[in-house]
Amino acid sequence: QVQLVESGGGLAQAGGSLRLSCVVYGSIFSIGAMGWYRQAPGKERELVADTTSGGSTNYADSVKGRFTISTDNAKNTVYLQMNTLKPEDTAVYYCHVDLQRWRGSVQSRYWGQGTQVTVSS
Repeated sequence: QVQLVESGGGLAQAGGSLRLSCVVYGSIFSIGAMGWYRQAPGKERELVADTTSGGSTNYADSVKGRFTISTDNAKNTVYLQMNTLKPEDTAVYYCHVDLQRWRGSVQSRYWGQGTQVTVSS
């Protein structure tokens, strides 16, 4: 069983900061990419940022220069530092991890339960 537990969401004012965390629990052989998506009301889920096991990162244009993704491999944790928040960042944020459960198994994507981020103007 693999479980992703997110924390750190909440209410922030425009211009403020929040830090999201996502811890991966369970029996894991290897982790590939980790990242964050978000979904605002009435909109499709979109990529915010992701990072590969090799350390390369990818950001949505809307968050470049404001958000930073990082990982702690020893803790199987991915973070999203969000600075200079804007009201349009309001959404439910979901973390994901692509991992292998066992040697030779197919790499599969797992999702967190989502954490609400609300930015007031």
